[in-house]
Amino acid sequence: MTTIPTLASNDVARKHEWRFFRAGGFDQVCIDQGADLLALEQLDQKLWVALSCPTRGIEFDSKTLELIDSDHDGNIRASEIIDAVKWAGALLKDADFLVQGESILPLSAINDTSEEGKNILLAARHILQSLGKADAEVVSTQDTADTEKLVAAMRFNGDGIIPPQAVEETDLKSVVEDIIACCGSLPDKSGEPGISAEITEQFFSQAETYMAWWKSSEDNSSIWFLGENTLEAAESFRAVKAKVDDYFTRCRMAAYDSRAALPLSRSVEDYQLMAGQDLGADALSVANFPLAVIAAGKPLPLKESINPAWISLIKELNNQIIVPLYGNKETLTAEEWSALLVKFAPLENWLAEKPVTQVEKLGIDRICSILDSGSQSAIANLIARDKELEAEVNAIASVDKLVHYCRDLHTLANNFVSFRNFYTGVDKAVFQAGTLYLDGRSCELCVRVDDVGKHVGLANLSRVCLVYCECTRNLGKEKIFVAAAFTGGDSDQLMVGRNGVFYDRKGQDWNATIVRILEHPISIRQAFWAPYKRVGKMIGEQMQKLAAAKSQAAEDKMSKTALESGSKLGAGKPPVQPFDVAKFAGIFAAIGLAVGALGIAVASMLTGLIALKWWQMPIALVGLLLLVSGPSMLIAWFKLRQRNLGPILDANGWAVNARAKINIPFGTSLTGVAKLPEGADRSLIDPYAEKKHVGLYYLAGGVVVVLLIWGAWLVGLFGK
Repeated sequence: MTTIPTLASNDVARKHEWRFFRAGGFDQVCIDQGADLLALEQLDQKLWVALSCPTRGIEFDSKTLELIDSDHDGNIRASEIIDAVKWAGALLKDADFLVQGESILPLSAINDTSEEGKNILLAARHILQSLGKADAEVVSTQDTADTEKLVAAMRFNGDGIIPPQAVEETDLKSVVEDIIACCGSLPDKSGEPGISAEITEQFFSQAETYMAWWKSSEDNSSIWFLGENTLEAAESFRAVKAKVDDYFTRCRMAAYDSRAALPLSRSVEDYQLMAGQDLGADALSVANFPLAVIAAGKPLPLKESINPAWISLIKELNNQIIVPLYGNKETLTAEEWSALLVKFAPLENWLAEKPVTQVEKLGIDRICSILDSGSQSAIANLIARDKELEAEVNAIASVDKLVHYCRDLHTLANNFVSFRNFYTGVDKAVFQAGTLYLDGRSCELCVRVDDVGKHVGLANLSRVCLVYCECTRNLGKEKIFVAAAFTGGDSDQLMVGRNGVFYDRKGQDWNATIVRILEHPISIRQAFWAPYKRVGKMIGEQMQKLAAAKSQAAEDKMSKTALESGSKLGAGKPPVQPFDVAKFAGIFAAIGLAVGALGIAVASMLTGLIALKWWQMPIALVGLLLLVSGPSMLIAWFKLRQRNLGPILDANGWAVNARAKINIPFGTSLTGVAKLPEGADRSLIDPYAEKKHVGLYYLAGGVVVVLLIWGAWLVGLFGK
């Protein structure tokens, strides 16, 4: 149940002196002592950095998370952490054991003043003794790793379920096996199927009901008129009853009207339809014919002239019922059959009252033997003995739970109540999956992602440049997805398909391939150069398009010329076209206007600069740069200040309760940029460096100077 602060709880909270540190643009609580953990119940949950986190996809001991997740819904909530701290704190003499982060717990640290504490201390000693460490004074997570095996090896393990292996007496063991065969089983803590008190009660209740029904027919000669063979005879009787009734009814119809005898015996056409079929004695088409040929007043033959599909069943009827009651007969009359129906009526009525049970399969003799053996009370005693050990067995599991809590609760609190590990850099946070190396950088903020498409929707609100990578290893047999935050450098070379290497928290390396990118500003430096890069990229693309068009036009012209030359071969030379002066004059005029406009623009800028004083010129140049880059830098500055860790984690199932900012300095620390080691010797001689064509630079500079002079002359600068 969630703890809701009240006025009374706020008054109590003042008794604990809280300490806070500021990181990420907000205040976070310091949890350094056991008293800080025990007082979490008093801390206003509005001051908690997170209120919930998933049990999957984070770098934390899965067993500890499973123990804390009391409702097993796959999420750890604030109330569950508070409950875990309260439980562990009550079982320790000194709460500071909760902040030591050790994998071992001294037995002397267990508070044995309570009944639960005594049971846990005894269970810890029992675990150590079973491991051959009876003299040990500490218990570790390694010692408690196989407590399930320890419990499974016990004859009684406190779950109230008795498997056959736990029963030493052979006869009683067979009874337990019969109960499982009839009424099912439940898994024991050892994993073996066993019976509980409920299953046992169900079995014996059904057995007593079945035996009472059976006893109601004892010494009733009208039911057991064939002795011990009565039930077997009843099965044979029911097997042919409907067919015999059908036969005698047909014979009565033939007596009613002699014309009915032939069609009721089936017509010749019916036999003709069967002529082309493969007939077996048990074929359905054969079985559908009457037992014998129909005639008025005709008795049922018992040995000859019987439908082949019914010969064996009629034979059983004759041997088990007719012969014992009427002697060896060749036929059975309708009156004798009616007498049999009357004779079987009490038995059929008794069988109709038979209760539906699962124990019937055992047979009445076995059921009576079990009920008379006193096994019900013996099994009840075994179940009671097993339940008596419930507290002791639970204490064994509690030892494992307490050792895990002492090791992990403090770490979890510093990644839940506060994000101390993340913001102080003491250790990686539980949500940091590893480090991605790509494009000459290392990204420390990498989180596991299950569904990239789903994660992007919310993570985009973080204002962080996220690169989603598919990571594989072992020839693609293992695959995960991570989202890496790029908070340093630039995004010029980040593109889908680029490869890198991801190292998880265990040190395992994965092949990483970019599959999606969330574009956001990375740095102010990138924003400063962004306008120039965009213009340069645009000019480069246009020049490439122009060059490609010119190249294609030249190729087309060359092909056309070659074709025309071939077609006009031998036709003589075409007349030479006279030089068109007007045409070329227009071209030169257009070029002159374009160059003049460019010169005027440059000259205007030059005029403005020359009009300034010498110390104003650098300021003007800086202002010009800011005019171009300023808007981009300002937008980037605002976005970088708005970077927030919360949406990245919320998209993974967290409930981040604070505005966990990633400001520029902290963001820079999360992405490492390649740099040479300090003191490294660097040679600047590159034997494969591209040669610099100085003449081209001189030519370009001369053209610029000429354009500037021409522009200045056009605006009358020299005239002044």
